Amino acid sequence: MPRIHRLLAAFAATLTLASCATASNEPWVELKGRRFTVEVADEEGERARGLMFRDTLAADRGMLFIHDFEEPQAYWMKNTRIPLDILYFDRALKLVSAQKRVPACSAGDRCPPFPSEGPALYVLEINAGLAETLGVKPGDELRLDPSLKKAPAKSP
Repeated sequence: MPRIHRLLAAFAATLTLASCATASNEPWVELKGRRFTVEVADEEGERARGLMFRDTLAADRGMLFIHDFEEPQAYWMKNTRIPLDILYFDRALKLVSAQKRVPACSAGDRCPPFPSEGPALYVLEINAGLAETLGVKPGDELRLDPSLKKAPAKSP
């Protein structure tokens, strides 16, 4: 095969791989310029299960919980094996509060709660220490993948 054909074939393969990598259907969020691919927990059972029983969470991954109501939230680490940062956002996607470096808990129902400091509609869980690394502070904005519709806060 002539050299030019090999180069064109390599270029075509590179374009194909690049388009596959960017054509992912996985939703994402951005915080402080850092993008996280997220699993979405927007139903009661999904929110209750969360990241239980997982041994690892990739550095560029997280879980986004979308609640039915904007109200004070409290999360716990029951059966969660990964230390996490738990970030609470209001309906405007502004950071309300952060529970940083929350330890894993194997104490079942005796695991302590980690509450928000105000009403929240969205909760993002990422690996412990990332919030500190990013320098998150109250008022920081979470950006949602366009496929994730901003949830209307239902009336309680």
